[in-house]
Amino acid sequence: MDKKINLKHPFNGPIECGLRSLIILEQAYPKELDLQRLVFYDYLLIHSKDANGPESIHPATPYRSGEILVKRHILEQGALLMISRSLVKRNYTTTGIVYQATEKATPFLDSLTSRYTLLLKERANWVLQEFQQYSDEALEDFFKSHLDRWGGEFDKQAILKHELA
Repeated sequence: MDKKINLKHPFNGPIECGLRSLIILEQAYPKELDLQRLVFYDYLLIHSKDANGPESIHPATPYRSGEILVKRHILEQGALLMISRSLVKRNYTTTGIVYQATEKATPFLDSLTSRYTLLLKERANWVLQEFQQYSDEALEDFFKSHLDRWGGEFDKQAILKHELA
């Protein structure tokens, strides 16, 4: 690894994002996913309610759609961490770099039994059922058409609060 991974911040840091990517890749196996699809799937994994899915695992925070813009680097660090543990492999194709779970992913994930991990597995299954058939362009269009609404519900509350003051 040529970049140092900061492991001091576990929440939405490389460890947690790497774990979420690993869960997605394990559920998608043997399919390979590129980093952009992992970014989209990660958002849907934790904010599933935004896409008319099951209850979201993470809270509906204001401007949460901005996570898509900042998570790419962190997800890449997380993938590198999973690669360093032989849980994920990186493949180079004619269309770019893709990631795939290894045979060690399932036994590792089966050893994790926290409620959070179980919820992540359930949501990853939902994400793949709902969005795996989307082409890269269709998935990007889906996000572009919804980004302004995800987290934007707080704008109206702020406007009302300002008008009432």
